Amino acid sequence: MKYRNEPIYTAAILAGRAMFGALRVRRTVIGARNLPDEGGAVIAMTHFGYLEFALVEWATWLHNRRRIRFMAKKSVFEKRIVGSFMRNMKHIPVDMKAGASAYASAVAALRAGELIGVFPEAGVSASFTIRDFKTGAVRLAAEAGVPLIPLALWGGQRLMTKNRRVTLRERFGIPIVVVVGEPMTATVDEDAAEATARLRTTMMGLLDTAHEAYPHDGTGQWWHPRDRGGTAPTPEDAAAADAERDLRRAQMSDGSR
Repeated sequence: MKYRNEPIYTAAILAGRAMFGALRVRRTVIGARNLPDEGGAVIAMTHFGYLEFALVEWATWLHNRRRIRFMAKKSVFEKRIVGSFMRNMKHIPVDMKAGASAYASAVAALRAGELIGVFPEAGVSASFTIRDFKTGAVRLAAEAGVPLIPLALWGGQRLMTKNRRVTLRERFGIPIVVVVGEPMTATVDEDAAEATARLRTTMMGLLDTAHEAYPHDGTGQWWHPRDRGGTAPTPEDAAAADAERDLRRAQMSDGSR
C-alpha cells in the first residue's frame, strides 16, 4: 500500500523527533514487528502522560513510516491553531456526550486502511496503573474487521502528565519503553465487555514487561506506582481527585450559563 504525502503531519513528526532528541529521550521498543505495515488496525495504548501519542507515533514512524490517526477530545479541535493542525492530520474529534459521529468516522478510516490510536482508559491515569477500560477500542476493531494491537508505554509520564509540573531539567535523558503486543482479534459475535477484559489483561502483561525492561529504579519516585514502591497516588486517591475536578468543572460550567 502506498501512503500519500502529508507535509503537515510529516513536519509534526520531525518537530517531535527534534524535541525528543533535544531532551535526549532514550527509546526502547519491544515487539515493533507487531505494528502492521499495511491495512487498518486499532492501536490500544496505556495512558499515563500527555505526550504518549507523540511517542507512539515516533516509534511507529521509525518502524514503517505509517501515520496514526488519534481519537481526541473535541475541545482540542476547538483551539484555533492546534485544531487546524489536528484536522489537517486527520485526527478524529470525540464529543464525550455524543460520540456516534466520531465512532462512525473511525470505522470508515479503519476500513480505508488507516491506523487509529485509542486510549481505552479515556483519560490519563494519575496513579500510573491501568484503570478500567471503555469498550470502544474493541467495538471499533470488531465492526471494521481489523486487528487490535495492544501497546504499553512506560516513562512518558516523566515528560508531562496530570497533576504534576515537571521541570525542564527533570525531562532530560528520560528513558521510555514501548512494548507492542501481538495482534488480537475482536468479532461482532463476542461480548464487548469480555473482549475488553481480555484486552486489559493483555495490556497489563505488556506493562509488566515494560517495567522489567525499564532501566531506572522507581522506588520512592513520584512517577512510579504506589504498589511498586513509588509515591504516586493510589488508584483510589487518583479517582477521588478526578471526581472532585470533574465536579468543579461542572459547577463552573453551570455558573457560566
